[in-house]
Amino acid sequence: MLQLGLLLCAAATVATALLGPAVAAGSDGAAPGRFAIVLALHATLVGLLVWRARTLPQERVVWTRIALAGLVFAAAALAAGVLAVIPATQSLTAVPMAWAPVVAFPFIHSGLVRWNRYTTGLADPSDVVNGASGTVAAVAVLNVLLSDSALTAGPWWEVQALLAQVAVDVVLVGTALSVVGLGAMGRDPRSWLVVAAFAVSAVGDVARLLAEGVPVAWAATAEPVSAALLCLAAILRPARTTPQPTDPTAPTVGSFVVITASTGVLVAAAVSGTVGPATWCAALAALGASVRLLVNVRELAQLAVTRKEALTDELTGLANRRAVLHRVEQLCAEGVPFTLALLDLDRFKEVNDGLGHAAGDDLLRLVADRLTPALHTGDVLGRLGGDEFAVVAVADRAGTVHAEDLGHRVLDRLQRPFLIRGMSVHVAASIGLTCSGSGGRSQLLRQADAAMYAAKRAGTGLAVYDPSRHADSSGHLALVEELRAALTTGQLVLHHQPQVDVRTGRTLGAEALVRWAHPVRGLLGPAQFLPLAEAHGLMGALTDEVLRQAVAQAADWRRRGLDLRISVNLSASNLLDTDLPHRVAGLLADAGLPAESLVLEVTETVLMGDAERSLAVVTALTALGLTVSIDDFGTGYSSLSYLRDLPVAELKLDRSFTADLLEEPRTEAIVASTIDLAHRLGLRVVAEGVEHDATLARLARLGCDESQGYLHSAPLPADRLADWLDRVGTAPGLVRTPELLGS
Repeated sequence: MLQLGLLLCAAATVATALLGPAVAAGSDGAAPGRFAIVLALHATLVGLLVWRARTLPQERVVWTRIALAGLVFAAAALAAGVLAVIPATQSLTAVPMAWAPVVAFPFIHSGLVRWNRYTTGLADPSDVVNGASGTVAAVAVLNVLLSDSALTAGPWWEVQALLAQVAVDVVLVGTALSVVGLGAMGRDPRSWLVVAAFAVSAVGDVARLLAEGVPVAWAATAEPVSAALLCLAAILRPARTTPQPTDPTAPTVGSFVVITASTGVLVAAAVSGTVGPATWCAALAALGASVRLLVNVRELAQLAVTRKEALTDELTGLANRRAVLHRVEQLCAEGVPFTLALLDLDRFKEVNDGLGHAAGDDLLRLVADRLTPALHTGDVLGRLGGDEFAVVAVADRAGTVHAEDLGHRVLDRLQRPFLIRGMSVHVAASIGLTCSGSGGRSQLLRQADAAMYAAKRAGTGLAVYDPSRHADSSGHLALVEELRAALTTGQLVLHHQPQVDVRTGRTLGAEALVRWAHPVRGLLGPAQFLPLAEAHGLMGALTDEVLRQAVAQAADWRRRGLDLRISVNLSASNLLDTDLPHRVAGLLADAGLPAESLVLEVTETVLMGDAERSLAVVTALTALGLTVSIDDFGTGYSSLSYLRDLPVAELKLDRSFTADLLEEPRTEAIVASTIDLAHRLGLRVVAEGVEHDATLARLARLGCDESQGYLHSAPLPADRLADWLDRVGTAPGLVRTPELLGS
């Protein structure tokens, strides 16, 4: 197709170039032949353009419209050829070809404005109006400039047609340069060909104009050369370019230029008292430009709405992240003191998971409505995303920034519960504040973020950034991203702390405790990264990884003859995950591990967060045959009814009770009654934090079942735990078990 198109273009161009001088010299015999060649050329052009439109869907509109323009020229050539062979109409032969560029202009112009630009509903018709107005205005100006020329002595249709051709050429060259895009021309050679095509046509028409109507031999070749260049542009394969949005400034400026030029022509006509083609063209151009301005006003109004939407959070109607950051930059540039507060709703994920995302959205909207009245004039409240909000509060008249006052005002607004679908929901928040003057936008965001997570960890509700306390925590966002990578790169490892039978000294199981083998910071304990995982929605993936490793380790122990249970902690978000039992079942099946070898530990406060949903998940887990254990028992303030309702099989006494067991009689009474209650309910009791022989002996007398703590062993990697088991045998690290039981 490429070779055929090039051959046809070259043949038509050469033939027309050879016949051009004869036509210009007035050879009647050559005229019909020339029109036949021009018809063949434009027919070839139309065929190539239609082919390109079918094979390039992203530019189908462009090439289809230019093909329609080629069809206009082909029809004009056919009409001219017919008129040329009829003696009675030979004087009208030039009329069709003279006015063909004017008729084809809307098709070419509307095609060009769609090239390398995003499609917009108003762009095409309004841009064509603008181009047509510019063309008519150029004709009006040319009429004024050439009013005393010999050209004006010819027939009006011939004079105005030639002026219109020149005006059309100028407008199309400008359109090709501006709309196709200067930025794309270096990458897409077709752009050069399109500009060259219209430039060649313009040179030929300007030459005829300057010759004041006298035929110019070489100008006859401009039209076929222009068509040949368009053919070549259609044949070439497009280069990769990025579409550009419509720039409302360009048509507005163009409309003002057209109106100014038209007004000048009208004023000149009024002063001279003459009414002619220039006057009518100027009036028509001014009217068209005025219509384009009205359309542009509408486009600008729509642009204003779009800009507002781009700066507004769709869910809450507050400022979005972009708007908040823009406000911070603006105040920093103006030197206005302000406070930046970042607010994160605590345990929002539980609301989302427990009540549904629709309820979570309702809560976010209610929080936005509740916080708005707490702001002063000039303050900006925005939602950065998820459950994170931001407040940009300017200083008071005295220029004083009251960061803590702002934080307390916001927290006070959240004290009352929110009514969501008939249910009262209490929402707490953590707020981090920082003041301007300590850095740019990015630094202020990091400071406020560091303070917010410090407040979350401390449970204080709010914290003002303090470099001496929060500087090290300002990099926690980077730590979160590193944790995401750690989940898939094997950096999370398990250490195991033995659980020992108090009466026999035999090791019955081990608790799997996750550690992060950070490549730079070394081995990190769970307190250094689990709160971040929970806050940033990574706890599900982290728990899945811990469960995978723990189940695989227990299966490996079992293959080596060690019948040990393995315990894994679950978080609040895990118990709201209704798909967790299915995944656990899959892990057990893949590893070939009996379900009774796995113990899942949950805290009593987690169980009471969403009791109904937790009950469903716990019931499904125990249905698999594994054990559910209540971790840190005795530290919460919830009802003991869950011991009756939930299918738990183990209680783990919190280390705070074992630490005071020997010194506090009240603590011993609580431990004794708890052990008795658990045994009456058929539950076993595991005491955590056992560090001394005397504590173990007292637990034995009180009837405790199992012991876990540094008295036996610190948490160890799996290989070191195996060495520990080989070394101590069945004893819990002690040699006086009978004496301890002494009973």
